[in-house]
Amino acid sequence: MQATGKVIKSTGKWYQVLMPDHRILNCRLKGKIRLSGLRTTNPVAVGDEVLLTDERDEEGNGLIEDIVTRKNYIVRKSTNLSKQMQILAANIDRVYLVVTLHSPETHPAFIDRFLVSAESFRIPCSLIFNKMDQYDEDNTMLVEYYCSVYEKIGYPCHKISTYDEASYSFLREEMKGKQVMIGGHSGVGKSSLVNALDPTIATKIGEISKAHASGQHTTTFAEMFELETGGFIIDTPGIRAFGIIELEKEHLSHYFPEMRERMADCKFNNCRHLNEPHCAIKQAVEEGEIDDQRYANYWQMMNEDASETYRKNEFS
Repeated sequence: MQATGKVIKSTGKWYQVLMPDHRILNCRLKGKIRLSGLRTTNPVAVGDEVLLTDERDEEGNGLIEDIVTRKNYIVRKSTNLSKQMQILAANIDRVYLVVTLHSPETHPAFIDRFLVSAESFRIPCSLIFNKMDQYDEDNTMLVEYYCSVYEKIGYPCHKISTYDEASYSFLREEMKGKQVMIGGHSGVGKSSLVNALDPTIATKIGEISKAHASGQHTTTFAEMFELETGGFIIDTPGIRAFGIIELEKEHLSHYFPEMRERMADCKFNNCRHLNEPHCAIKQAVEEGEIDDQRYANYWQMMNEDASETYRKNEFS
């Protein structure tokens, strides 16, 4: 009888699988797993439910035979192969994008690419503006502006500091019983937030760092932790760039909520919202109903060459 487990860590060829009895089993793939034509650098991702054979290899490791059908996943272009993609995580109930204004700067184009990818797989997304304790008045006003733009189109925005528990404690209840992902550039404080939400995770990470004499923990592979309050949180490696992949350009506007609700008002059914006359989207931009920076990012995505590498989209 096949056993089913949940992938909690993926390090290339090896996977850690959480079993129903809470054992963690080191596993590898049994043969090749093909995913309905998807060209991915990692066929199995953190968050996947996998089927294991009854067999074990000579070292006692489990063998992954297949993947249970995913409800969703979030991807980006592979950093080396423009026509392949990297699956960041699978079966996500909500993704939290951690944003900072400096050290490092999260550029609006990166935010919008991330949101488009989440929208394309119908994954709800929230924005977490971190390091609020470090911002001067101008930066604070800029955060308020971003919040006004994104909350208006349906993305919850939260302003936090990991030094102020009251600013993020609501997340514990919001994440309870769910499988959520934390994303963002390296250095924005993803791992610090994960540790602050559940001290038992910080203890586990400390033990890992001590065992490998690696000092301060830095995420190099996606890893999922079970929360004390129930549910799972996926900590991902820092994402330097976010290339959009596998999205038809004629459908791109569908993943901008503020465009999606207006596109039926365009004169032409196949309007791309670029140079066409009587375009409801362009009119909304001119009237200030659609943020001009969001529209500029849409324009860039629509006009970039599909063969361009992800490095054209670096904002870090």
